[in-house]
This record gives sequence, structure tokens and C-alpha cells, in this order.
Amino acid sequence: MKKSFFAGAMLFAAAALLAACGNKSASKVSSTKANTWTTMQGDVINTMDPSLNTDVISGQALNDTMEGLYRYKGAKLEPAIATSIAKPTNGGKTYTFHLRKSTWSNGKALTAKDFEFGWKRTIDPKTKSEYAYLFSGIKNADAIMASKKPASSLGIKATGKYTLTVTLEKALPYFNTMMVNPVFYPQSQATVKKYGKAYGTKSSAILTNGPYTLKSWNGTGNTWIETKNPKYWNAKNVHIKNLKTQVVKDPTTAASLFKSGKIDDVALSGEQAAAAKSNKNYRGFKESATYYLELNEKKVPAFKNTKIRQAISLALNRSQYISSVLKNGSLSAHTLTPQGLFADPDNSSTDFAKDAATDTKQYTNYNLAKAKKLWAEGLKETGQSSLSLTLMGDDTDAAKNTSEYLQAALEKLPGFKLTIQSVPFKTRLARAASKDFDIVFNGWSADFPDAISFLDLFTTGGSYNDGSWSNAQYDQLIADSKGKDATNPTARYQDLQKAEKLLMKEQGIVPIYQLIASHLTRKNIQGVTYTPAGTYNYVGASLK
Repeated sequence: MKKSFFAGAMLFAAAALLAACGNKSASKVSSTKANTWTTMQGDVINTMDPSLNTDVISGQALNDTMEGLYRYKGAKLEPAIATSIAKPTNGGKTYTFHLRKSTWSNGKALTAKDFEFGWKRTIDPKTKSEYAYLFSGIKNADAIMASKKPASSLGIKATGKYTLTVTLEKALPYFNTMMVNPVFYPQSQATVKKYGKAYGTKSSAILTNGPYTLKSWNGTGNTWIETKNPKYWNAKNVHIKNLKTQVVKDPTTAASLFKSGKIDDVALSGEQAAAAKSNKNYRGFKESATYYLELNEKKVPAFKNTKIRQAISLALNRSQYISSVLKNGSLSAHTLTPQGLFADPDNSSTDFAKDAATDTKQYTNYNLAKAKKLWAEGLKETGQSSLSLTLMGDDTDAAKNTSEYLQAALEKLPGFKLTIQSVPFKTRLARAASKDFDIVFNGWSADFPDAISFLDLFTTGGSYNDGSWSNAQYDQLIADSKGKDATNPTARYQDLQKAEKLLMKEQGIVPIYQLIASHLTRKNIQGVTYTPAGTYNYVGASLK
């Protein structure tokens, strides 16, 4: 999920994530009596349309207010609208989901047809869902995305009021884990038709079925409230009445709001994190999220040169950047896939990212002398003596600090002039998607616990391949992992390893760091878990 977020990294769950303690004055919470938990976000909700969501801020709101077939509780996949975790038949190509009786927030029955409609709406090219590629492997999905078949031919059918049958073209070993992504949520056809283009743009133009209902959101506001949904099928396990969110872009303001008791959970800047580690309210945890640079090969032809891309990577001192700018203990990224996400099926103690990094560090370890040599060779091969480009990043203080560090580091390459452009989060997402940038600082977090959640992004023509990097060998390796080797765990692992190493050798993207998130969180909340998609699950949580 665009940044924006298992297995291993997500075992932190409730105890490690939210069991922070605090001194008496710091832990005082004015909202406890009102049964309200207040958190911050760095920006506004982008959309509440499950088909169009791409970021973790909107993803959190959708996770709070909507529900699909399953829901993650920490690293454990549990039934939600489905009554059990489906076991595939027909050689792994047929999934039959039996749905529990549940309702939408307006009291109307939620049926298998709502899933069928939602999926077919998402994959329809007219909807322009950037996440439609996740449907690849479902019968006719690729043909539909290529406009060769109608969306109505997608391999999903309501075979009963509460029975849903999905037919795949090939076995997908990670299919069940994908079902927590919002694009696989049910959608009310009547509601989508009623609101048209306004659907998902404000709280009055949506219909939800999850633990909470969204209130007080006008599409652009810096605050919103989610209130317990009494019609949610599992409402008895929703103990916190209100979730309130406030947009805070300045970390100093965030810390002040926490200290005054106005916000219960805040994200810290690097300097704050370094100073707060002795605070009993402090918590830090490894996210399955990688931040990286994308180099726009369509707009800047020089970026098609591998040596230039490699030079940019080698010119970046990741460990220095983390220690002097982030200061939050994040990890230098030597792969796109983050540590703790995926393991060797033949040896669970072998982490996928660490395994690949034994070969990929030569392309990501700081080496300015080698970077300058490759840079000069690359420029000569492209017939240029210099490059003057723009680096686009978010407009938060932390993002600006990152841009300034990258600018200073990269301008050590002779003839490289880099101008910083800081824009709002929503603008950065839109411009990256439309390829309106030279270099963009992007990020991705896992949607499900598999390396393919990251590596699938950068196939030729991929929805999130904003830099337009293309490599036929890479495409084939990804295709093999999802095709001929899909049911052979060992062969599939090797396909993905080769793809990761090739991506890093070519520097199709330039990985920078894996996030260690630092927060101040009040100790009066318990039972919250953190999902593989980088969202909190408040079902079962309570305030004391």
C-alpha cells in the first residue's frame, strides 16, 4: 500500500505494540470517560472508495469502517464476513466462501452479490483502480484489464445469497491473505449508483459494514470521527465507542498535544524518538514498509542507463542518513522487500530480505568513488555532461529534511543539480501516478505476507511502477512465481529471490530504508493489534 503496510515482524501485536507504560502525569487521559481514543495522521483521507484507495491513511479509515471476507488480528488471519478460512479445491483454483448473515450500517442485508458487484466494479477499466492488478490470476481478470473481455466475466459469482464462488486461472498460494485489501471488500450497488462520482468523497456518500461508521468527514477536513457501528455483526467485541483522528504535520505540535492529553497516540520525529526512548510511553516497532526513490525513465531518458541508476544508489550513505536525519533506528534497505515479511519455505529461519541482501549490498552500500565513476560513464553513454532535475517529496518537516539530505548527497555527483519540490501527500500520490516527476520519494508497505506484494509492483506497465523501469527477465521471473511455479514453494522462492536480486542489480528503484516507527502511546489502551497492511485493528480493544 502506498505510503503506504507479516508474519515475523507483525508478531509484535498487542503486547509489544501498545503495552507502553507511563508516569502518572503523562498517562492521564481526558477522553477515557467518553470512551474515545484519539490518534494523529500526517495527512487527510484521500478516498473512502474501496476501489480507489491506495494509501495507508485511507486504508486505516477503511479498515475501521469496512470489512471483507477476513480480518487480521496481528499476524493471524481470521474469518470476518466469511464463516471460515476457505480451503481451495480443483487443484487450488476454486474458492467457495460461506458468508455469515450480516448487514450494512443502514440495516440492509449484506449478501454475496455485494462482493460480486464490488470486485467487478474494481476491475472494470472504467473505474481506473490502481489496485486492479491484484485480481490477476482470477479467471478473465487479465483480459478484462486489457479491455478484451467485459468486467461481468470475472471469475466471481454469488452462487447463493450467502455463498460466493471464486474461480482462478491458476493456483495462487497467497490468495486468502489478499482478501483483507479494501479492493476485495463488498460494495453496495445501490449506494454506488446513488452517489455516482461523489461516492467515497465524504462521510455522507458511503455505506459501510465494519466496526465503526465514519462521521464528520467532508472530504478534505483535518479531523474525523468514527463511531461504533451497532449493526456490525461482531459489535459485542467493539468496546471503544469513538475513534477520533486529527491531522498533525508538525512533530513538535504532535508531542505537545500528547503531553496535554489531547491526543493519545502520536508519531515522533527522529530527534524526538531518540530523546523519548526512556519515556515509559515510548514504543518502536519494525514495519513491513520500505521507502525508496523512483527515477522516471519516461520523462528523463538518462535514467534508462543502468550505470546512472547505480551511481545514484551508491552515492547515498543510508546509515548516515538514518543516524543523522531519521534518528529513529530505521534499517538501511538493501532490498525492496522488507525484513520480517517472508521466509524460505524450506527453512523458516531464513529471512527473504536478508537472504537476498548477501548479493544486493554491493549495489546499495555507500561508495562515492564508485558512484562518481559510474556516473561519468553513464553520462558519457547517454551523450550528456550534466543533469538538472527535480526531487519531489511530501511537504511535512520530516519529508523536507529527507529531501535536503538526498539533495546534498546526490549533488556530490559531478554535474548533478537537484531542486527540491515539496507537495501535499495527495498531490504527490497523484503526480507520481501520472508520472509527472523526475525523481520521487515513495514508499510501500505490505498488503499481505509475501514478497510478491512488493516485487509485483515493478513489472512492465505495473500500476505502481511510476518510474517505468522495465526488464523482460524480471517480468518472466514474476510470471513464473505466479504461474508454473506457483504451487512449488521452493521453486517459487527461488524465482522471487532472482527477481529481487535483479531489481537491485539494475536499481529499478533505489531503496533507502525500512521503517522503524516511533510513537508515544498512552498505557490505558489494551488489545489493539497491528495488521500486515500497516493498520490498527481495534476490534477487541478497550480503554481502562
